[in-house]
Amino acid sequence: MKPIKVGILGAGSFARAFVPLFKAHPLVRGVSIAERIPERLREEAARAGVTEAYGSLEELLESDCDAVGIFTQRWMHAPQAIAALKAGKHVYSCVPAGFTLDELGELVETVRRTGLTYMLGETSYYYPSAIFCREMWRRGRFGRFVYGEGEYIHDMSHGFYQAYEYSGGPDWKRTAGVPPMLYPTHTMSMIVSVTGARMTRVSCLGQVDQSGDGIFGKGLNLWDNAFSNETALFRTSDGGSARINELRRVGHWGGRSVRLSIFGTEGCFEEQPDGEVWVNHAREVTPLGDLLRCSPGVPDGAGAVAEIADGTQYDFHSGMAPVHPKWRLPAELVNLPTGHYGSHLFLVDDFVRACTSGALPPNHAWAAARYNIPGIIAHESAKRDGELIAVPDLGDPPSSMARLDDQLSKLAPAVPAWTLPKPAYVGASWW
Repeated sequence: MKPIKVGILGAGSFARAFVPLFKAHPLVRGVSIAERIPERLREEAARAGVTEAYGSLEELLESDCDAVGIFTQRWMHAPQAIAALKAGKHVYSCVPAGFTLDELGELVETVRRTGLTYMLGETSYYYPSAIFCREMWRRGRFGRFVYGEGEYIHDMSHGFYQAYEYSGGPDWKRTAGVPPMLYPTHTMSMIVSVTGARMTRVSCLGQVDQSGDGIFGKGLNLWDNAFSNETALFRTSDGGSARINELRRVGHWGGRSVRLSIFGTEGCFEEQPDGEVWVNHAREVTPLGDLLRCSPGVPDGAGAVAEIADGTQYDFHSGMAPVHPKWRLPAELVNLPTGHYGSHLFLVDDFVRACTSGALPPNHAWAAARYNIPGIIAHESAKRDGELIAVPDLGDPPSSMARLDDQLSKLAPAVPAWTLPKPAYVGASWW
């Protein structure tokens, strides 16, 4: 496989966590950085030991990089990804993939037409809970899907103020009032990636913000958005239902801002701040803390505080869990710092492998659309006070395209890396 050169667009704190990982990957021949703020560009390039730096996306696209990693503000991702694809570059994009149906439609069509790799950098896809549930689904342990919950519970005061101010500059409040349902991929991806079904209809309710801090409210932000909390109920294409919570004003802190629950006819998984549990139709109750708990990854000197100095939370720095498939990572990456519950290493490796092999990464453009479009429609429902609205779909990728997951499965060890622990107890009969 021919190594690739990766250009990083946006020199913020999130990109800072990924540049060393791209540099270390054995199939990456070089890394450059592009950033429009000159001082930040100089500082981050020096910090990362990167000698090739550019002052704009346009300059980066004129360079000899093979791929662009987009680490910019949320509403910029789709236009920048489309521009990069049209310039002949593979694309890794932070979430979300896009803010409108038109953007996502053009993105999918551009990927189809160019044949280039597009991958959404969805961290939650690689969370221990999502990995566990996908494997239990593959084994048939859930039975038929009944109901799922995805929750992104992240109060604005828990790191968001600092992050928005850092990325948005003096007018940062205008860009901080993003409708919560336009950032749905953390929650949506976990349910969709487990069952393979899609969202078909939605009714969503929004809660008008009353904090008075000038972020959420009519006329206060780019989206004229007053909702700081949104809750949506979806019908799924397999006959089940799912509830998605996107909450930005909530008195909750459990160290885990993104949570998943899946209920099936034969087994159920629930995730809460104090741990995870598997229960089944035989009334067996199996705590999963040891299997799904990530190793500590907080930088030295961070202290027992909710946020690190740059405004990032602990989950930016958490290590891997026993359930993570470490066997599939290149040796050069295994012991490097990771974050977001072990996801960073797998995000980088999947993207690089996809670019160099031509196979579809799991979070390809069509999957990204299924993670994003339901939230766009949900927000429209909230603006109509919960009106039930159909969720459109952009279809599946061409069946002729090879899948990266299929290639990686051939590398899997003969003996499974983990087994389901023995039940802690069997529940008594309710009757």
